[in-house]
Amino acid sequence: MADFDIPSIMERAGGFSPHAFQFIRDGLSHTVSMVHGEDADSVTLDEEDESRHVGGRDLCIGLRDYAIRRYGLLARTVLNHWGVHSTQDFGKIVFALVDAGLLRKTDEDTIEDFEGVFDFEADFEGSIEDSLDASN
Repeated sequence: MADFDIPSIMERAGGFSPHAFQFIRDGLSHTVSMVHGEDADSVTLDEEDESRHVGGRDLCIGLRDYAIRRYGLLARTVLNHWGVHSTQDFGKIVFALVDAGLLRKTDEDTIEDFEGVFDFEADFEGSIEDSLDASN
């Protein structure tokens, strides 16, 4: 892994909480598991295997799922507290990690892949309604 300065990476991304960066890294493992059917514990970010690649859209969907599983009804609140309000914010964090050499991308990956993948308010509100329906 490349040498990196966490405050510098956070500043370049837009000042998100350090928790948001760890969430992205953990959520990436979750997403690779979802997309490729692998045990998330076996996924490391240093592996050269491009068959584990996930694009921006898939990563956003995986991060949404991971947030709901991890934080339940508070998923949107937690992400908002960290400064994450949209899928574009996921992209800003991911590309700051790419620029720092902590994540890799393909030539086809762009920050635009993260634009408008889903609506935070609508999708996380849906998770609250789904949870309430399941408890009745």
